[in-house]
Amino acid sequence: MARTGEKMTEPTQPNELKDEKEGISIWSTILSQVQASSPNKLPSCKLVLILGDDECGKTSLIAKLQGNEDPKKGSGLEYHYILVRDEYRDDHTQLGVWILDGDPWHRNLLKYVVNEVSFPHITVLLAASMTQPWNILESLEKWAMILEENLDRLKLDSDLVKEFKQKTLKRFQEYLEPRDEIENVTSLKKGSGSEEETISLPLDEITLTCNVGLDVIVVVTKTDFMSTLEKDYDYKDEHFDFIQQALRKFCLKFGASLVYTSVKEDKNCDLLYKYLVHKIYSFPFKTPALLVEKDSVFIKPVQREGEIAAEEDQTFLLKQQNLLNQQLSTSVRSQESSMRTPSGAEKTSDRRLSGTTTVQNSPRKIDGPDAVAGSEGVLQNFFNSLLNRKTGPGASSSSASLQSPEKVSVRNDAVAELDRMMRLKKPLAPNQSNNIDNLMNASPGDTGPSSSPQM
Repeated sequence: MARTGEKMTEPTQPNELKDEKEGISIWSTILSQVQASSPNKLPSCKLVLILGDDECGKTSLIAKLQGNEDPKKGSGLEYHYILVRDEYRDDHTQLGVWILDGDPWHRNLLKYVVNEVSFPHITVLLAASMTQPWNILESLEKWAMILEENLDRLKLDSDLVKEFKQKTLKRFQEYLEPRDEIENVTSLKKGSGSEEETISLPLDEITLTCNVGLDVIVVVTKTDFMSTLEKDYDYKDEHFDFIQQALRKFCLKFGASLVYTSVKEDKNCDLLYKYLVHKIYSFPFKTPALLVEKDSVFIKPVQREGEIAAEEDQTFLLKQQNLLNQQLSTSVRSQESSMRTPSGAEKTSDRRLSGTTTVQNSPRKIDGPDAVAGSEGVLQNFFNSLLNRKTGPGASSSSASLQSPEKVSVRNDAVAELDRMMRLKKPLAPNQSNNIDNLMNASPGDTGPSSSPQM
């Protein structure tokens, strides 16, 4: 019997313990299954295929992305991997990297990498070196052709290939710069409410003409060699612009991105890694295209500019009419101000030298001291007109044949004033009289010693 105050407890049955263990086991199984099938888990089936000539820096580039300071180069078909971590979801995976030997003779090894199973998970890098810019396009076209030949030999489902090509086309047409996505640009969408349809921009004649359905990135390596090209081969900015233009045209055909890298100077290597994990694992990527530095170019498949909304015709015409009215009112005000200018304003000597002399049509009779001052003014105007006459054989013949009435009037005024001065003062010396007569008898176009008389 139990003591007074003690509580009787029933012994635990074996069936209850069994049920509790089974409940824990069921929940553990459910959690493990959910975790294994979680869509947020980084996939481990993704891979990168790198194609390019020998010595173009393929192995060194991947070693840089791995953080490996001592890369080892293999032969035939190399395999590497890059450790990818997702700090936000506390997850990690390995991105497989296959590097094909630069000798096209090894192209048959591609069947172990590109096949019906791996096709949906492949990202292709076409590498070319800036050490030989004259061979870049030829190298890229050669390896692109090898890739297309290998894809054509695969027994891929036509619907699957069509689906991937359509995805590439849609991604190319609907691409927006990262800053535009942040600003939530809606100018490229139409519709109302929750049902919005994205506007697909048209493509030109060369864009995506070689759509293989895969993500392609063109990587130009060893861009640090540009300084050597400038020094030893006299390359200018125009040459590098031409190379970039040719590369961008090539990228348009495949819908590819373009990245300039330099392992030696560590340029764009980290940017390439971030872009790879963005394309493959959809990591955030907010870096826009980079075009300023010629050796650090980064261009994504397409850069779309925001649409410019056109004004209505009536609004545009009203603006133009207002501008015309403003110009007309300004012109009228300037004419009115010029008409208000006093007509008797004193003219400076500079204006007289430029041919704007005041000429009177008929002589005035002035007596006394004012007569001498008036006669001197007339003589000054006369001599200034002689100095301002055009010189040269053409000017002389034309002036001799045609004389304006104003010049004739000036000459008559000068003769009249000289006669009156001779009557008022003592007779001039013989040499002075001869100089004045020579001036009076000279033709308007004559030049020479007589044009500078000695009074």
